[in-house]
Amino acid sequence: MKTRLLGGIAALLVAIIGTVLLVNYVQNADKRALADTETESVYVVEKPITAGTGIDKAAGAVVRKDVPKLAVAAGAVTDLNQVGQKVAAVDLMPGEQLLSTRLVDAASILGPARVQVPTGMQEITLKLPIERVVGGTLAAGDTVGIFLSVEDSAAKSGKTQLTFHKVLVTAAQFSNGSTAKSQETAAQEDSARGSLTSKKSAPSDDTYLITLARNSADAERIVFATEFGSVYLSKEPANAVEGTSGVVNTGRLFR
Repeated sequence: MKTRLLGGIAALLVAIIGTVLLVNYVQNADKRALADTETESVYVVEKPITAGTGIDKAAGAVVRKDVPKLAVAAGAVTDLNQVGQKVAAVDLMPGEQLLSTRLVDAASILGPARVQVPTGMQEITLKLPIERVVGGTLAAGDTVGIFLSVEDSAAKSGKTQLTFHKVLVTAAQFSNGSTAKSQETAAQEDSARGSLTSKKSAPSDDTYLITLARNSADAERIVFATEFGSVYLSKEPANAVEGTSGVVNTGRLFR
């Protein structure tokens, strides 16, 4: 009985040792294969990177590896400092080399539906009906005035003020996610589409998602008014005269 037990333990130990040796052999296979091969250190994608993601923000998604020089692809990135703030132009899959030809400036892939967010700003999105977004004529790149209205329970009235001027619209969409366009652009597209087919653009409801760029302090005030009052946007181009009469309430309305 003891002999069988000892024999079983010995067999188990041999199996474990063999497994460890095999794993070490496999792990060192790449090193042995490259031992006599001229190599170059390049960056390789280790985790999926979606299009539009900044390489500087894709922590751990790329790793530096030695590959045979003959296998180095044209444009392979060897120094991440050369990448800077560039983003992936397409989805990048694990195993492929990081190529400079697949990296672009963020502004180049934003397209007509979005514009670049100014440095230091953050974005907030407001869901507003058509009458609060200038009849749905706003598009990315426009600048707007923001009117904030809240109820004043103590005075049993409300207050309204044109609080912010020339705020950048970074994106404008219908509630179904499709891009909101200016009337001129929409008319041109419908005209071009009509020359090929009689089918018109699909109608959407009268609710819009307007994304604005603003600093954190101003964003707080806009969100507060959205939660506890109401917000109206005016189309305020660069040449619009800025001005406000202050806070308008019942007492000042007819002065």
